Amino acid sequence: MTLEGQKIGIAMSGGVDSNAAAALLLDQGAEVVGLTVKMWGGGSRCCSDEDILHAQHVAATLGFPHYVVDFREEFQREIVDYFADEYACGRTPSPCGRCNPLIKFGALMDRAAAMGITRLATGHYARITLDDAGICHMLRGQDETKDQTYFLFALTQQQLQHVLFPLGEMGKDDVRAYCESRGVPGGMRKESQELCFVTSGHHSELTEQLRPEVSRSGWIVDTTGKRLGRHEGIHRYTVGQRKGLGIAVGEPVFVVSLDAEENTVVVGPREALYSATVCVEGVHWISGSAPDEAFAACTKIRYNSEAAASTVAPVSGGHAAEVVFELPQFAVTPGQIAAFYVGDELVGGGWIAKR
Repeated sequence: MTLEGQKIGIAMSGGVDSNAAAALLLDQGAEVVGLTVKMWGGGSRCCSDEDILHAQHVAATLGFPHYVVDFREEFQREIVDYFADEYACGRTPSPCGRCNPLIKFGALMDRAAAMGITRLATGHYARITLDDAGICHMLRGQDETKDQTYFLFALTQQQLQHVLFPLGEMGKDDVRAYCESRGVPGGMRKESQELCFVTSGHHSELTEQLRPEVSRSGWIVDTTGKRLGRHEGIHRYTVGQRKGLGIAVGEPVFVVSLDAEENTVVVGPREALYSATVCVEGVHWISGSAPDEAFAACTKIRYNSEAAASTVAPVSGGHAAEVVFELPQFAVTPGQIAAFYVGDELVGGGWIAKR
């Protein structure tokens, strides 16, 4: 593939993957411009001051310009406030699934276009193909252990037409070997699956800072409504949680559901956590249009789980979907992403609704 003469932005987070992607673009003849987004204050796990300095060093070493883009206001409004609101209403949010279309491939892509940049590249492990009709399709990264398509389910056709994933055909070991042979500086950040803006303590502490009203005492009950103990805010719990419940009932119990209206945490035995069906809301279809009928797919309900065989039926004009699993799934969690795969292709996804 040649990118000769194309002005391409590379989103640089301070990690080895975006550094490698930048070098690969240069090798393909692109005119590279480094872009680092400032999204959160000091101590962030992503795009901290140290990450910015490292990105500037990498750009200088490889010989291309680098700019810092300040989106802290947008990130607060679109991502952090959403995060706090979701916990307050008894859902477990997945901020990356929202940040990608709105910030990384939304606001940043718009800013890049204003700078005369034709396409935006990132260090995500994902692939894009184009069919004869000009429709973009998203495929898992070649290295399935690093595949990140799950968090990219909401990207639009317009965004995908202007995105490049240089690492899509590579594995992590390939990336490290390439960086060593090419003389690319290593990454500043250690790999982490933690949220970039929850920099200390637990997510509940940040939620309480942003939404003090969530610290409301209420009842922990079993599935029959029997009162077992007290809690100090449903935002401190998530579906499937076993430890830290603060109750003793003589047998293991798990959080089954969270009821924000009643301010209750419902617990029960492990078997109460299995779901054969799930409703998915806010569904986005990668092709831009919903399938005409139900189809067989593998549905992934959390990043670190295997996609499970299922039937996906679009409803409400394709804005929602009913998923029926071949085998019941454990701890299907409202607020998390459900992503639909057909083979290696991510065809769509949405947000898991209340049980």
